[in-house]
Parts: sequence; C-alpha cells; structure tokens
Amino acid sequence: MQKKIFTTKLGNKVLTAEFNDLTAHTNGSVIISYGETVILVTAVMGKNENSKMSYFPLSVEFEEKFYAAGQILGSRFVRREGRPSDEAILSARIIDRTIRPLFPSHLRVDVQIVVTVLAVGEDDPDVLGVIGASLALGISNIPWQGPVGAVRIAKRKGDGEIILNPTYKDRVEGNLQFEILACGKEGKINMIETASSEVAENEIVANLKIASTIHAELENWQSSIISELGKEKKLVEKTPTPEALTAFYNSHFATRLENTLFSNRAGKDHIYELKDIFLEEIKNLDTEIDESVADQFFEEMVDLELHKGAINGKRADGRSMDEVRELYAQAGGVSPVLHGSGIFYRGGTRIFSALTLGGPEAAQMIDTMEERDVKKHFMHHYNFPPFSVGETGRVGGFNRRMIGHGALAEKALVPVIPSKEVFPYTIRLVSETMSSNGSSSMGSVCASTLALMDGGVPITKPVAGIASGVMIMGDNYALLTDIQGPEDEFGDMDFKVAGTTEGVTAIQMDVKVSGISIEILTQALEKARLARLHILETMTKAISVPRPSISPRAPEIISLQILPEQIGLVIGSGGKTINSIKADTGVEEITIEENGTVYITGKNGSAKMAGDKIKALTKRYEIGERAEATITKIATFGAFARLDAFNEGLIHISEIAPFRLETLEGILNVGEVVPVIVSKIEEGKIGLSIKQADPTFAEKRNIKKP
Repeated sequence: MQKKIFTTKLGNKVLTAEFNDLTAHTNGSVIISYGETVILVTAVMGKNENSKMSYFPLSVEFEEKFYAAGQILGSRFVRREGRPSDEAILSARIIDRTIRPLFPSHLRVDVQIVVTVLAVGEDDPDVLGVIGASLALGISNIPWQGPVGAVRIAKRKGDGEIILNPTYKDRVEGNLQFEILACGKEGKINMIETASSEVAENEIVANLKIASTIHAELENWQSSIISELGKEKKLVEKTPTPEALTAFYNSHFATRLENTLFSNRAGKDHIYELKDIFLEEIKNLDTEIDESVADQFFEEMVDLELHKGAINGKRADGRSMDEVRELYAQAGGVSPVLHGSGIFYRGGTRIFSALTLGGPEAAQMIDTMEERDVKKHFMHHYNFPPFSVGETGRVGGFNRRMIGHGALAEKALVPVIPSKEVFPYTIRLVSETMSSNGSSSMGSVCASTLALMDGGVPITKPVAGIASGVMIMGDNYALLTDIQGPEDEFGDMDFKVAGTTEGVTAIQMDVKVSGISIEILTQALEKARLARLHILETMTKAISVPRPSISPRAPEIISLQILPEQIGLVIGSGGKTINSIKADTGVEEITIEENGTVYITGKNGSAKMAGDKIKALTKRYEIGERAEATITKIATFGAFARLDAFNEGLIHISEIAPFRLETLEGILNVGEVVPVIVSKIEEGKIGLSIKQADPTFAEKRNIKKP
C-alpha cells in the first residue's frame, strides 16, 4: 500500500490525515483519525453533465458501521446495518450545508461524498467528516472552492472550562452550558449548529471568533497538503446566456419582474406565474432558446432584483427590514383527547403541535453505533405534508429535512424541559406544518411551547424562534428579520435562532455564499433577540404559565424511593409480586430503576393504590416507632401481630404487662387490634411491645399479677 500521512494538533489531540491507494477509483479520498475515532471520506464526481437540471446534484452519505463500535448490533433477527440513524442523517446534513456553497453554482454533474465510520472512540465523527470532505474534495479534480475548517466548542457547567471538540463523555446531557459546531473559511462562518442553556448572544459571538481562529489553522494545514497532492481542477464552464434572451428580458420583463417582486405580496406564486409567462413567450422568439437556460436565467434575475431591492431597503412583501409578520398564538382548544396542543401563526407559516404524555416505559430506546441502551424521555417530531406548500405528493413517512427540522426544534426546547425527578413523564411533541412560507422549524418551537404549557408541563420558560436572512452585494449587505418565500429561496443566509427571554437555546445556520462575517452574525443575533422577545409577548398573552395540572386524559405518575436491595422484594420470584400489584390495582406500568426509584403509571387513582402497596411492602420499621397491630396467632411464648399487608412482628409474652405472665389465654384474641411500639429488630425480625405503647394496658384489661 502506498500512503502519505500528515498530522496537526486540534485541541488536545493529534488529527491525522492518511492518503493511500485503498480507494483507487475515487476522485479523492482520505482516512481521518482523531483519538480512536477513524473515518474514511471519499469524493466522486459523475461522468456526465445534465445541463437541464435546475440544481446542483450533490449527495452526502454518512455511513455508520456497527463494527466501528466493536459490537454486533441490529435487531435480533437482522444483524446488519439498516436505514441511517437520525444522528447519521444530521451529521450528513452538517457536511452538506458546509461544502455545498463552495461548489460552482452552475455545476450540473453528480457529486457524491461518502463518509464511512471505520471506528468510533470517544470523539464524534461529524467534525472529522467536514474536515475529511474538505480534504477529499481539495486533493481531487472536482471543482470546489475550499478548504474549510470545522470545530466544536463547548463550555462546561460549574468550572466554565472551554473545551475544543468535547468527547461523548463531556457532552453527557446537562454537563455543558453550550456547544457550538462552526465551520467556515477565510475568517467567515458558513455553517453553525448550536445547543445552549440560555446563553447570551455576546458569548456566542466570542466563541465564533475562537472557532474562526481554529479554522484558519486547519485551512493552512489543508492548503499545504493540497498543494502537494492536489490534482488540477476540472473546468466546468457555465453555459453562456444567449444575447437574444437578455435583450428580450430587458425590453419586456425587467420592469414587470421588479413590479411583481415588490408588489407587497407574500409567497412565490405570483413570481412563478410571471415566470411561466416568460418561458411561454420565449418560445415565440426567432432565436431558439433552450427552456432550461431560460428558466435558470429568470431565477438569476429574481435573485439579482431581490438583492438590489434589499440593499435599497425594499422587501418583497412590503415589510420593513426588522418587521416580524403578523402573529397568532393559541394554547389548547382542539380536543380534550389531546394532552396538550398549540397553534402558532407567523404570516403564512402556520404550525399545529400536539403533546402526548406517557410513562417512563414509553421512552425511546436508543441503540446505535454511538449510543447504546440510552432512554430518551423527550422527543420532538416534525412533519411537512405536501399540502403545506399547495402541492400533491407522498404522504406519511419522513425525510432528511423533517428529521433535521425536528431535531432543531427539540434542541431548542431541551433546556426548559423539567428533569425526570420533577416531572417523571415521557414527553412527545409532534409539529404538523399546516402552511409553510418561511422557517416552519422555528414556528414549530413556538407551537410546541404553547402545547407544553397547555398540557401542564412545568417548563422553566417559554421558548420562541425566528429566522433571519441577509442579502450581500459586494461590500454592501442588508439584514432581514423573519424571512419568507423568495427571501428564503434566494437569500444568502438562513439564520435560525431560538431562545427564551434570558438567552439562546439553539442556532442553526446555512448559507448560499462562501461565508458570513462575524460582524454580520453579531448584528443578526441582536435582531433575532429583539424579534424573539416580540414573539414571546404574543405567546405569553395566549398562555402566560403552564396550566396547574396535566390533562385528566393523561396518565397519572407517582414516584417513590425504595432501597436498591428491596428491588427483588418488589419484583418477586419471576415477577410474581409486581404482577400481583398490577393486577390488584389496575396500573398501566411500574418501572423500577437501579437506584431504587419507582415510577408508577396509572389512571383513576390506581397509581396511588399501587404506591401504597409498594410502600407497605418495603416499609422499614424503626425501633421506637408506634403502630396499630392486628393479632394473627396466639402462641405459648407470645402473640404474632400484623403491622400491615407485608410486615408482621412478635409480641413476646413479657411485653404485655409490667409483670410476668404465665399464659395469654383470655388476654389477647386473634383479630384484635392493639397498640404497639417496635422494641427491637434483629435479622429482619420485628419485636413488638404493648406495655411500652400503653403502660396501663394490663390495668385496663384487668389483668392480675399471678
């Protein structure tokens, strides 16, 4: 095997890039190692160009292999990899969003990046995937304007330590104040994923600057490798625009397009009505023009006019640059069957979110290459049916976009979700996009917050989200708050920020240009903060605090603590005891954790009944404790007495009267209830005393000294 190895320092570990002849038929490939995590990244470009395509056909695949974890995973019956996990899909989206803007916009040749995880240690392979894709593309002949850098920066709670590329252990839920995954080049940022616990905007900016410095170091390292190993880039020329097309547009459609774009109408339907007319009239020209060329030309003119308008302070729907569209918020009111619901409007984007509460056993079990035997107690799922954009298509199932948007909204809400100790329910939210015209993911954050509060979930604060954009022309730019329709499609940035009144909980950014300066991002964060506060005002008018109780249709859950050594006692041989409690009380489920925490899920008081039984079963009596006991058996040496359904003690004959008794005949009777005090506990056996509980007992019973 021929190989060449390059190394650099990233954080507190060595990053290694190995180039060899293992993948002989790729345009470019690299094996990236960081700690014990190893990935292979390949880049391949197709042979044929499809100039009639209206988009660049890039695909990024992130392949998680079970062997990478040293495990035989999969289902019991299928021991091989199936569909990608959500984590794999999200990692692929991160890579795609980073590298896509750096391809020539006119490229119409298939390009595929495949990231294969060969071994996974304590380090997440997603950052390595970005760096690996950058190197594989950089040394290949595929036209691409890299390299790019990528780093995850986190801040630990408690000591406030800043960590570069935190390990899985570092990222244990609740251990980090924030984590920012940022990618970029030449001092600019072109992709952001942030999860944070109400972090201030200025702290986000400070860490983006740190990320940018690390990007520069990684870019310099990669550039030296590319200069040594890189192939000459394939030249893919843009199809020239026919002069007849340009002339026809300028004379017949330039003014019409400007008037249509800035007609104070939301959405894109009116723009594409004009486009259809344009394409139809092109057919009547003396010069024959390919429809795909005319189509692409019209799109470019829309892009240009929107940019020019924004730079001059004009927006397509007539709003001011910082104006949020009309808002509407509703908590509940759909059906009492639902445990909670929320409806949120922001202009033409309208979301319905439904809350369902379940017991601990309803938690999702995560069993992937990266996480095994992990229970997920909070889930947010996002749906985008075709009718939401006035189209027909496949209904049901989910795609990468739905997974990505659902994960973003989930990330935004996690910091305000109560702990399992406070609220021991499994929480599932489903956001249905009923109408979409810009940032339905941030609308889902708002509608889900309303549903949580309507359902009585004690979230710490309401969360709202907003999407901002930017139009850049040369050295000039214009920031747009609450982007919609054509601004989303033709703008240079989609900057989604969610948070509370106190700070940011999630950020996601992707761009269509090579990158966005930190100066612009700083301003965008402030505009997003003001918009978020405005949205929260509308939401809190609909419902200001979580309802005081959950829906009567939701299950009741109570929790109690037993000693770990009592778990076997509650379960019983073969589950006999716990199943008996379930059958007697009608509870839905009883969950016992290793630390002795017991969660009981039921309805109509059944949970309390089961809880009382378990408390009685596991009750530990203490010496000196007073109780009422029922005599169950008389013996020559004393009487046995039942303290509760599961505990019995012995009242020795010497513990009844202050003098010696020869017999209990005529003194105590089976079924009689007497006051007792626990006098001793030896090897689990309980001794009871009547005379300590009531020194006058013998006198009251007229018991004579023999």
